[in-house]
Amino acid sequence: MPVSKVNSNYQVTIPKDVRERAKISKGDSVLVEYDEEEAVVRVKPPLRGKRKTLRLGENLSVKEIEEAIERGRTG
Repeated sequence: MPVSKVNSNYQVTIPKDVRERAKISKGDSVLVEYDEEEAVVRVKPPLRGKRKTLRLGENLSVKEIEEAIERGRTG
């Protein structure tokens, strides 16, 4: 398992083999979370796929809302 060191600015470099497997590219945003039960920090890769942008005031159907929620869950 690769190990990274935290630098003086609390930044961590994600090892190359992990970046390649997770398809993380320069400039991507990643989700960082702490799991208290397992005492681990997890870095999750960016969401992929087409994102729909809606204007305020646009009416959405229940189906559109449910589809958006599902896309958010599965990435």
